[in-house]
Amino acid sequence: MKILIVEDSDRLRKSLTLGFTELGFQVDSTGDGKAGLHFALSSIYDVIILDVMLPKIDGISVLKEIRNKRVGTNIIILSAKDQYEDRIRGLNLGADDYVCKPFSFDELHARVLTLIRRSHQIKSNSITVGHFQINLASKEVQVSGKEMKCTPLEYALLEQLMLNLDRVLSADQLIDHLNGSNAETTKNSIEVHLSAVRKKLAGLGVMNLIETKRSFGYVIRTQ
Repeated sequence: MKILIVEDSDRLRKSLTLGFTELGFQVDSTGDGKAGLHFALSSIYDVIILDVMLPKIDGISVLKEIRNKRVGTNIIILSAKDQYEDRIRGLNLGADDYVCKPFSFDELHARVLTLIRRSHQIKSNSITVGHFQINLASKEVQVSGKEMKCTPLEYALLEQLMLNLDRVLSADQLIDHLNGSNAETTKNSIEVHLSAVRKKLAGLGVMNLIETKRSFGYVIRTQ
């Protein structure tokens, strides 16, 4: 999963970036509204975490421009407790949620996962196909109740395919979801890591979970 953090406090931005990175997210971050708007309009994110008080362009104006461009990315507004009017205005302009400062990182993480589940019409952090299961919160992969060890990139690939069951994702779409601003995942590395995943699945008795649609991409089907 990929998120954008737009927060002018260096300390908070770095803390959030570290926290979400350690949880397996691909993270882009910036401290001003102008750069945040550029990121939001030039890449695909599962969630944007957007502070209200930003230099260059304020958060409410960034939100308004994102929605004017018909970008439907989930957006969580960060605001101080005394910014009641900004919170109401943000929600009315299309924000999906807001969190008051100071806040618990665990709560913010839970809200991020809730929005992602809602986008994919998923009710639980656990997604299951047959004997195969992943957990969005714990990042665990299991086959028939047994843990399957994955590298971060292997898990990220499985996560995207499981979030988009029955939908064929091209290599370019996977790369866009997996690449942060400092990452360079390639089509070749996608193939290599999916091959490794298939071998691990086969070793646990799961065959043909990941289907390759030649010239189109990859898909995991519900049946």
